Amino acid sequence: QGQLVESGGGLVPPGGSLRLSCVASGSIFSRNAMAWYRQAPGNQRVRIASIGTIGDTKYGDDVKGRFTISRVNAKNTLYLQMNSLKPEDTARYFCNTVPVGAVWGQGTQVTVSS
Repeated sequence: QGQLVESGGGLVPPGGSLRLSCVASGSIFSRNAMAWYRQAPGNQRVRIASIGTIGDTKYGDDVKGRFTISRVNAKNTLYLQMNSLKPEDTARYFCNTVPVGAVWGQGTQVTVSS
């Protein structure tokens, strides 16, 4: 069974930046489109950005122009560069395949607050 391990979250003031990483097992990563999802307290988990196996990207309206998703296939690693962070970006961030697989990692907490 594959694994997903997210990291890079933290506490950052509004307007700040963070870079999240997700290391996936090769069996998950190499043949799948990947995405970042986030879940705020009391809300459903939603997809915010995705990237295909050849690097084609899509973004949700909430993050478009501020976040950048990328992948390094040789490292089985997915990234999310987050700039101009807002308090409403506060959530737990997860990576997974597109469509979503059965395995979820622990996620990484992002808190945007002054």
